[in-house]
Amino acid sequence: MKAILNRLAQHETLESLEAEKILTGITEGQYNPSQIAAFLTVFMMRSITLKELEGFKLALQKLCLSIDLRDFSPIDLCGTGGDGKDTFNISTLASFVTAGSGVKVAKHGNYGVSSGCGSSNVLEHLGIKFSNDTDFLKRCIDEAGICNLHAPLFHPAMKNIAPIRRELGVKTFFNMLGPLVNPAFPKYQLTGVFNLELARLYGYLFQKSKQEFTILYALDGYDEISLTGATKVIRNKREFIINPSDFGIHSLKAEEISGGSNIPSSARIFTEVLNGQGSEAQNNVVCANAAMAIATSTNCDPKEGFEKAKESLLSGKANEAFKKLQKLSSR
Repeated sequence: MKAILNRLAQHETLESLEAEKILTGITEGQYNPSQIAAFLTVFMMRSITLKELEGFKLALQKLCLSIDLRDFSPIDLCGTGGDGKDTFNISTLASFVTAGSGVKVAKHGNYGVSSGCGSSNVLEHLGIKFSNDTDFLKRCIDEAGICNLHAPLFHPAMKNIAPIRRELGVKTFFNMLGPLVNPAFPKYQLTGVFNLELARLYGYLFQKSKQEFTILYALDGYDEISLTGATKVIRNKREFIINPSDFGIHSLKAEEISGGSNIPSSARIFTEVLNGQGSEAQNNVVCANAAMAIATSTNCDPKEGFEKAKESLLSGKANEAFKKLQKLSSR
């Protein structure tokens, strides 16, 4: 590792195979915590290259415990996090809205590292069981329309890195990897990223994976559609800008979608929105993101996806999906 750190200090970059080998070595405990922290810090100080990101992705994909959910043709809604915007759990809520619309979801998530409350924090608080048992997860996606893939259960090789990430408490390249390493290798993927450069890298990697994908980057810095302004959208065969007016709604202010600085407050907002007690702004931002997932899976246009998402949320179907998952978790 010393030689690698010296090279990186001289502004060299890694080839894909090198990156894969190094990350595999980290997961196998070949390096000490100080060396790992120094390695992670390099990528906080400069942009990651396509070859580096591809190598890290390949390492984690090879090391993960995969699960076969191909029969359900699911979509994953998973953002990178790390945008520093302190919004409530928009993509997690959008996952249940998507499931309520009839689109199967295999949600990959984890505890928050650079945010106050990640998807796993809020779901665990609300009684959702974490499991890597294939039969249980297939039952969840079959009956509730959604299953939760808690990352640590599928990426046990990450156990050496998790404590270091927690101690650093800031975004690292692992934030970038979460949406790329869903253990179900889903057919469809909706991913929000925290900058436009990363959106481009994701576009290249998803093209190679043969997935149907949509990448989102709000031009004012959010890793999801925020409705506070325009959002860049990258899909398999085209790119475009989407605005709140394209969903037939008005722009929002940042404070209207903030919240969830800790687990109890995040869970409260989560429950209120699913129970139909969310604000119009909260409902709209959740449904806008669900709309893009629905559009990705069903090839409808975003406005039609938005209407389906609103129907799922306001009719109680999204909440019904959540309640079914809660019930399955309690057995």
